[in-house]
Amino acid sequence: MGSRNRKRILIENIQPLVDSGEYPLKRESGDFVPVSADIFRDGHQKICAWVEFKPAGKKQWQKIKMNCVNPGLDLWESGFRVGNPGIYEYRIAAYCEDFGSWLFDTGKKVAANVDFSSDVLEGIALLKNYLSWLSENERTFVRNLLKKLEKSGGDMQRWQLISSPTLSQMLEDNPDPASRVESRGLQVRVERVRARFAAWYECFPRSCGFEHGVSGTFKDVIKRLPEIAGMGFDVLYFPPIHPVGFSKRKGPNNSLTCSPGDPGCPYSIGSHVGGHDQIEPSLGNFEDFAELVKACERHGLEIALDFAINCSPDHPYLKEHPDWFSKRPDGTIKFAENPPKKYEDIYPINFESADYKSIWKEMLRIFLFWAKKGVRIFRVDNPHTKPFDFWKWIIEEVQKKYPDVIFLAEAFTRPKVMKALAKLGFTQSYSYFTWRNGKQELTDYFSELTTPPESDFYRANLFTNTPDIFPTFLHNGGTAAYKIRVILAATLSTVYGIFQGFELCEGIPVPGKEEYLNSDKYEIRTRDWNAPGNIKYLITRLNQLRREMPALQEYDNLKFYRAENDKILFYGKSMGDQHLLFVVSLDPHLVQNSFVYVPIESMGIGSEQEYQVHDLLTDRRYLWRGARNYVELNPKFEPAHIFLVRK
Repeated sequence: MGSRNRKRILIENIQPLVDSGEYPLKRESGDFVPVSADIFRDGHQKICAWVEFKPAGKKQWQKIKMNCVNPGLDLWESGFRVGNPGIYEYRIAAYCEDFGSWLFDTGKKVAANVDFSSDVLEGIALLKNYLSWLSENERTFVRNLLKKLEKSGGDMQRWQLISSPTLSQMLEDNPDPASRVESRGLQVRVERVRARFAAWYECFPRSCGFEHGVSGTFKDVIKRLPEIAGMGFDVLYFPPIHPVGFSKRKGPNNSLTCSPGDPGCPYSIGSHVGGHDQIEPSLGNFEDFAELVKACERHGLEIALDFAINCSPDHPYLKEHPDWFSKRPDGTIKFAENPPKKYEDIYPINFESADYKSIWKEMLRIFLFWAKKGVRIFRVDNPHTKPFDFWKWIIEEVQKKYPDVIFLAEAFTRPKVMKALAKLGFTQSYSYFTWRNGKQELTDYFSELTTPPESDFYRANLFTNTPDIFPTFLHNGGTAAYKIRVILAATLSTVYGIFQGFELCEGIPVPGKEEYLNSDKYEIRTRDWNAPGNIKYLITRLNQLRREMPALQEYDNLKFYRAENDKILFYGKSMGDQHLLFVVSLDPHLVQNSFVYVPIESMGIGSEQEYQVHDLLTDRRYLWRGARNYVELNPKFEPAHIFLVRK
């Protein structure tokens, strides 16, 4: 006959999961990971269950007991808290709770005052079974109890001994291991808090200088750090800082005509100086870069570098590894194109090369090279044009050595491709925020991004603008348009960024295009960083509020509420007793007003109760009553309210 089959339990519908558990959840250090599942067995006997978890590579599992929160639906819940960055493994283990089942059934007979003498004998026999798997101290406790049971004078006395809470809890915590049923293993990718909460400032170091027409340097960037940090940014992001190629170098506004003094496009990487592991000489040297890294640390900033797998015609790879590039039938190397755009100064690497494994290893070397220099954040250019398997492999390999490295995917492409990159390991992702300006599209899009399943793997980093994209909303909306977009970016997501010059509300578009005229990509720019009309005060205040208000540091607590006017977006974020309401005009030109409907019930406010809303941007306070209240926004002043609700 063989041994008994005690596998009587089913574990189903584990939540949350990303694609049925194919990819890890994303969480940050210190986060609580809730876990739920449907757990049940045949019959009516009791079961017990635990969530078991550990950092990957560790042998010892920790466990947290699960509770059946809905017996009718067999829904069990629990969770665990994660620590340092890395991969955590977890699973659910369930057991038949034999002693608890006996205790429950026998207790009903005792309460009904019917004969339970045989049941007591069954309980004693069951208790003896536990001796085969209990620990030594626990076995001693049970043996002593069994001796007392032998000497006891009757069934009721035996029942009182065997039904003690101490014993029942001990046996509940140590069920029959033969009945164990285990779910498949699942994973959580744990990253540092900056993966979820950060404000990015993007700038070209060469445009941080103080003399017109002369390239800025790392030393000039150091001089600007107090101002950048003073605005509340904590990530300083540079486009490529590597040597810029000379062959087919582009001139201003992407012109094919290049004058001797033109600096070229930093995305055309590589010259006689070197490639991706070298620095453009006009910016400084490695000693200067190390000094900049230390200076950033002193100001609470850290550097993010652009990782662009682009090569100029002068890149050393062209000579050392010509087979890494695609060739046309006439033997010429194929340059990058995004028809009708042509990038004659950029040769993309061919990841379908027969020598692709060497390409992968070289890219890994470059990542690790800069990580060793103190860089722990990489913005990856166009990741959607490289193989998915490559990104999965290289992110895992980098994070094995540097678990705190953050990867931002710059992938303005199809939704499923963007999401696939996030699932494969990219920490953060660009989004369609740039092109979401209307009330309904903002509501729909951010409701999607900040609720499961997307919120379990996709962190949207909202950039108000980029060197490549000058959004049409900013073209003719004046200062109010810049205010609207930065307020939305800073409050709809926990991660956002601006590109230098945004704080000055600057920008002239290329006619008919979402591009900057006289872009920093193709020339050296100098600026008056205190030019009249700047909104540095607003950006500083927004970043201050983000740091002070815990509700603004959580990604998935965004809720949209009703405003009667379609030109006004009304939403909120809450954490504990802290409730923030955001009323943002989407019209940079005209005064807009509306009645808005506050979710007072969820805030513990009565329908006729008076409460205060404190505008954290203007410091004005208003007394409201009930759910329906009036707002008016004038773009000439502040086009938004950020209200803290005070009861």
